[in-house]
Amino acid sequence: MKRIITFIFVFLSFITCKRKNLPRKIDKVTIQKFQLDSVSIRAIHVVDKDKVIYAGSNGVLGFLNTKKSPKFSEIPIKFQDSIVPNFRSIASNGKAIFAMSIANPALLYKITNGKYTLVYKEENKKVFYDAIQFYDDNIHGIAVGDPTEDCPSIIVTNNGGTSWKKLSCKNLPKFEEGEAFFAASNTNIKIIDNTVWIASGGNKARILKSTDYGNTWQVFTTPIIQGNGPQGIYSIDFANINNGIAIGGDYSKPLENKANKAITNDGGKTWLLVANQQEPNYKSCVQYVPNTDGQEIFAVGKTGVSFSNDAGKTWKEVATDDYYTIQFVDKNTAWLAGNEKIGKMVLK
Repeated sequence: MKRIITFIFVFLSFITCKRKNLPRKIDKVTIQKFQLDSVSIRAIHVVDKDKVIYAGSNGVLGFLNTKKSPKFSEIPIKFQDSIVPNFRSIASNGKAIFAMSIANPALLYKITNGKYTLVYKEENKKVFYDAIQFYDDNIHGIAVGDPTEDCPSIIVTNNGGTSWKKLSCKNLPKFEEGEAFFAASNTNIKIIDNTVWIASGGNKARILKSTDYGNTWQVFTTPIIQGNGPQGIYSIDFANINNGIAIGGDYSKPLENKANKAITNDGGKTWLLVANQQEPNYKSCVQYVPNTDGQEIFAVGKTGVSFSNDAGKTWKEVATDDYYTIQFVDKNTAWLAGNEKIGKMVLK
């Protein structure tokens, strides 16, 4: 009898867990919009369900706090030589915020308690930085940019962002002519533990992978559309060390959905097209929903918001709102950003 009772208890626990982890069916979402005039925002850092930090065009850095009433606060920065940078990258190491501009000269600022320090500057007519992230240890960090030589531009820090150095081309993969990155949503970098993946576009759509903080690299091909400037991977995410997704398309033909979504289950070595010539079309950002076993995914872009509850195999458009980027706080809350606006999405 005792064995039977134990078996029933284990069986019921198993069923309960299975039910708890069932992916949700979401047909429509509502996004609360907060207007922010004269600034385009492609990079955000989520603090919690009430606060988000953003970096945008026109040299704008700031945060939105919605706890009591919506309030925007900007971080005043006196820029060098009256240069007004266009920020498209933002990251945090838990102690400071880092924001990086895209074009010549590349400027990387460290912001702590409202005070800022220029920690990296690079001058080159070809310089164009696209994304920045910190590793899980918050000591190592990485930022990536388009080639100024015959390899990607990659800068790293191993002291929490106090100083940064550019990696030599002799230690990096060679890039094809016309291969680069996209500064679309600060999400063409993904980091888990000491592993980093970076996605390229243009003439090639490839995945660069390092498991030792950028000291050595592997390069993998993908079937994502590629061959000219606006084609390729715009965003990647990984649910765990093995399972990931890449999304993008052709920015110049945003309504097309040919070869613009792919998944991997071997850590990025091989990729399989999913939902080919089906929803969604071009997207600039893709993110797994936390604590959904890699089943629930959102993708956003200027063509709207799409949702998958089967690990990216099929999708449904759930909103027509145009946003560049999305970042989740938890399973039920996400922040979004776009042209002259920040959005907050609460799932029920």
